[in-house]
Amino acid sequence: MSEFSNSLSVTASGLKAQATRLRHVSENISNADTPGYRRKSVPFEAARDLENDVERVKTGRVVLDRSDLENVYDPSHPLADESGHYEGSNVDLMIEIADAREAQRSYDANLKMFEQTRGMSASLMDLLRK
Repeated sequence: MSEFSNSLSVTASGLKAQATRLRHVSENISNADTPGYRRKSVPFEAARDLENDVERVKTGRVVLDRSDLENVYDPSHPLADESGHYEGSNVDLMIEIADAREAQRSYDANLKMFEQTRGMSASLMDLLRK
């Protein structure tokens, strides 16, 4: 029965990691027009559970994208310098949408695996009761 709990634990860690990724993607999208905002991303790392001998997914520290900020021309903006420019964000909405779609699909795959494992466990319990 421990194989079922290990499987549930691994898929739950994947669900949590993808949820964290989606949270950061949504922060990036909501701050796309914020001057000086840098895109955030979270790397995934393998976390070894020595007690159960399984590898889980965990998120690393948030990483700020160090690419150049967009130089925006808007002389009426309060942050504009004497030439009428200010630094925008480095968020690319196409990348964020692609990341959100990938994270959602990965989340759905983990959720399906979780449901299948739970279903197999329930079926096994039914067989053992008979």
